[in-house]
Amino acid sequence: MKYYLIAGEASGDLHGANLMHEIKQLDAHAEFCFMGGDLMQAQGGKIVKHYRDMAFMGIIMVLLNARTVWNNLQQCKQSIKTFEPDVLILIDYPGFNLRMAKFAKKQLPHTPVYYYISPKIWAWKEYRIKSIKKYIDKMFTILPFETEFYKKHQFEVEYVGNPSVDSVAFRTNKDESFSSFVERNKLDSKPIIALLAGSRKQEIKGCLPIMVKMIDLFPDYQFVIGGAPAITPDFYANIIGNNKIQVVYGQTYDLLQQAHAAVVNSGTATLETALFKVPEVVVYHWKLGVIMNILQQLVLKVKYVSLVNLIYNKMLVKELIAANFTTENLHKELTLLLNPSYRENLLKGYDEVIEKLGKPGAAKHTAEKMWHYLN
Repeated sequence: MKYYLIAGEASGDLHGANLMHEIKQLDAHAEFCFMGGDLMQAQGGKIVKHYRDMAFMGIIMVLLNARTVWNNLQQCKQSIKTFEPDVLILIDYPGFNLRMAKFAKKQLPHTPVYYYISPKIWAWKEYRIKSIKKYIDKMFTILPFETEFYKKHQFEVEYVGNPSVDSVAFRTNKDESFSSFVERNKLDSKPIIALLAGSRKQEIKGCLPIMVKMIDLFPDYQFVIGGAPAITPDFYANIIGNNKIQVVYGQTYDLLQQAHAAVVNSGTATLETALFKVPEVVVYHWKLGVIMNILQQLVLKVKYVSLVNLIYNKMLVKELIAANFTTENLHKELTLLLNPSYRENLLKGYDEVIEKLGKPGAAKHTAEKMWHYLN
């Protein structure tokens, strides 16, 4: 069969590559055409456009690159028509992908359109449900609470598991000891508090300065930053200054495996930290904090920002967002995270979250379901 996939970001490239790998286990004659990245290229097939030429974040960046966005849309449409796929598979990236779903339904009405990894319409832009119901044939979700959300909209979805469960379960260095990790990274023997400040410069600029202030307040611990791939050591050094703190690159999972606690910028890393059963506090910095807290309440359709709390459906991990993300509040919460009874209750909650997520195999389950429907 012929499969056309669209992934517009680095995470989508990873999920797309894993899905392609699993499809090949079921379909020895699979042909792929895609918009994605290096990981998808490694699985074979024809790449139409690399995601680095597609990923424009925010309305301003989209407007500034309007011509490029338009050309990408036209190039994608033309390549779909030329390739004539047996199925179109969309991976997150809703602004672009829902347009392609509409195009496919009009131009290739007999070609099924599958969506792997739902857009976060349960948090914002809920109006997109109209396009999803109109143009998407099957939705394969990775968050358990999405089933109930879509059920309210009379749209049936299939939960396939979560890719983070797979990544953590199949990681390397599973058996590495604390002493081996600190020796390999030239760290000292104090317990580690991991700092995951995000992957983008703006996020790190906002979060890390407050995180770094914790060093003098917890002298019995060492603070270690999980370095983002695209961020240079000089960038971190300018924020860290003379503070004694290390940055480790390409070892986020190794770091979490050895961490005693963590301060985590809101995102997928909050869920990964829970999967490692590391007590955490979730933070997110916004300029004009008080105003942003008000806007958050007006715009967001969910009570929490962290995936851990959304899955647990109660406040399990503390969220310090915008105006609430202060040195005093972070100090208070970190102190609690080091308290044995507080940690014990948190870890019990993590067990419930992990149970809800289910066993590894998200890409495998998705490929099997797609293969079943296509046949």
